[in-house]
Amino acid sequence: MLPAERRDLLLGRLSAEGKIVAKDFAFELGIAEDTIRRDLREMAAAGLCQRVYGGALPAAPAAADYATRTAVAPDSKKRVALVAASLIRPGMTVLLDGGTTALAVAGALPADLPATIVTHSVTVAAALVSHPSVEVLVLGGRLFKHSAVTSGAAAAEAARLVSADLFLLGVTGVHHEAGLTTGDADEAAMKRTLASRAAETYVMASSEKIGAASPYVVLPLAEVAGVITDVPEDDPELARLGVPIYR
Repeated sequence: MLPAERRDLLLGRLSAEGKIVAKDFAFELGIAEDTIRRDLREMAAAGLCQRVYGGALPAAPAAADYATRTAVAPDSKKRVALVAASLIRPGMTVLLDGGTTALAVAGALPADLPATIVTHSVTVAAALVSHPSVEVLVLGGRLFKHSAVTSGAAAAEAARLVSADLFLLGVTGVHHEAGLTTGDADEAAMKRTLASRAAETYVMASSEKIGAASPYVVLPLAEVAGVITDVPEDDPELARLGVPIYR
């Protein structure tokens, strides 16, 4: 079998089953496991999968740069944002993550909603400038341009002074085995810090994030109150997540 044919088979298996176990796939094809591992390394370098111990998971398209992500699943993000915004009650203090879904949440907030939004996203903060009744607190720090958010020691220290009712978390991958993941180690650490400062954390996951994975773990699924998504109820990955789903 040609390498291109194996890659097509691997991609098909990833799409159908949500993972590749290198040992099992090699046995199925009657070839060396090292051959499959090499294929997976090449696929990962091309952004076609996320390698994990023993095999691979689907790569998260949401791990692209900020400008590219604005064009990924915009309608799905709007649907997720509407549900996320509905969780914010008058008088709440809410930590709102960065990213394109969080930006959609800012746009979905009712004009008469009195609340305090704490964010490390410069785009989210700018979007809330014109909101008449939302108090905005911006966490300062080094600007991580990939996601247009602040990060680093200064941002983390500022976050530790906050006690919030709710954290609306954005990630690039939601997978039953890999958990909640993102593409940068410092960004993952900042998200963990924010989650530790809120009574409840909900994950905002548009369709392209469900069943996908990125290199760095943010949190295990057991540590969040639920996942907000618009993926159809019969999607098998939703049942495997083992947490409440909000639509």
